[in-house]
Amino acid sequence: MAFNSYREFIEILEAEGELIRISTPLATELEITELADREMKKPGGGKALLIENPTVNGCPSPFPVIINAMGSAKRMALSMGAGSVREVAEQLGTLMKAKPPSGLAETFKLLNTALDLRHAKPKIVSTGPCKEVIHDFTNAKKSPYNPVLPVTLLNIPVLKCWPLDGGRFITLPCVATRDPDTGERNLGMYRIQIYDEATTGMHWQLQKVAARHGRRYCETGQKMPVAIFLGGDPMYAFCATAPLPDGLDEYLLAGYLRKKSVELVRCETNDLEVPANADFVIEGYVDPGEPLRLEGPFGDHTGYYTLPEPYPVFHVTAITHRKDAVYPATIVGIPPMEDFYMGSASVELFLPIFKMNFPEIVDIALPAEGVFHNLVFVSIRKTYPMQAYKIMHGLWGMGQMMFSKYIVVVDGEVNVHNTSEVLFHLCANTDPARDSMLTRGPSDVLDHATSEIGAGSKMGIDATKKLPGENYHRAWPPIIRMEPVVKDRIDKLFS
Repeated sequence: MAFNSYREFIEILEAEGELIRISTPLATELEITELADREMKKPGGGKALLIENPTVNGCPSPFPVIINAMGSAKRMALSMGAGSVREVAEQLGTLMKAKPPSGLAETFKLLNTALDLRHAKPKIVSTGPCKEVIHDFTNAKKSPYNPVLPVTLLNIPVLKCWPLDGGRFITLPCVATRDPDTGERNLGMYRIQIYDEATTGMHWQLQKVAARHGRRYCETGQKMPVAIFLGGDPMYAFCATAPLPDGLDEYLLAGYLRKKSVELVRCETNDLEVPANADFVIEGYVDPGEPLRLEGPFGDHTGYYTLPEPYPVFHVTAITHRKDAVYPATIVGIPPMEDFYMGSASVELFLPIFKMNFPEIVDIALPAEGVFHNLVFVSIRKTYPMQAYKIMHGLWGMGQMMFSKYIVVVDGEVNVHNTSEVLFHLCANTDPARDSMLTRGPSDVLDHATSEIGAGSKMGIDATKKLPGENYHRAWPPIIRMEPVVKDRIDKLFS
């Protein structure tokens, strides 16, 4: 289902009983975070919250704030216009089985082709709702905006999330960049710290595609065009976080998921394209010749503050928005949070692709306690010795799975979404010296525990039943299970 605006999505959430309207004025400084954090911690992720009267520095904002909009399994499915994320994943898996790939590179190529065949590529249109109000910082005469209260970074209801944060942060931004060599688009999500009315930090981490684009612009000495947009169809934000391979257009995935190609409009002050139905668009550039600036601290998805580090500065050249714009936000911190449900949906959606390269995989889960990718549970149908280690190495080599600190492999009958069940098999089926391995690799730059930024160690644990050839020289005992006929009789007697 394609949503023409974030308000349309909000209407669906309300009709499904998934939205709570908050009319009481709430400060964007800490108060919205406290209410949202309490809601996100409720079983199943609570409800989405529409803050109708947010205040910025004590002044009413003309824009409502929507938060926790995708913070449950049901709301993630609603954002895709489906009964469940698994339903969408199965459709994608079926689409890709037309020609089995011979390797990872061919899988990604096949994914690109499959998405392209299912829906038309993004198309350029002349204008759209995102340009209903234009504040061009480079040409005041051109800008049809209210001269009393022009829209700047200081009066959009951007949250200060946690007490020690270095300032206000845009937390659900879609950041559009372009490869200066190939012209390929990229859509990522990187937090944006507000410095003043026209400059921000640009926190694209070392291993991100936009950071690679930035390094190329730095080598050529050219200013790098950047566009940040918020709102529109909720699938834009989801696709910006999806673990797509470098070079695969996120708008193509968004078109597939919303069952309608994305209409793009060119920015006012640079040549990047953004969705025509976005709620807010912030245009600008990063100057590679400008010194980096400290960004942070920020209360992060790790549950800890990330400390200040130098990052590029983004300069705003224009802000455009809908007249009835809604400001989408999220918060991160000690789990579970909204990002857990978005991350789980990504894993479920791309599970068929993992299985095409590793057919022994039954299921994968990223438990909330692992704050996205620190901890991975994977179940397999094991048929030969050391197969669990093959899976560990394979997953560490796939995109953002390289950030996973711990991978636990269990047998296929284990429910990886039940952390208690996984821990039982981990403790019962392992000898630590024999069944664990340590290796090194790239780490999340937000991980405060590594000795160096962006590099650290990883552990893999084989919690499967041991086979001959795995240095196990005893008979493996059967697990305790009741006979089915007895279970059925007791079910009938005491149902």
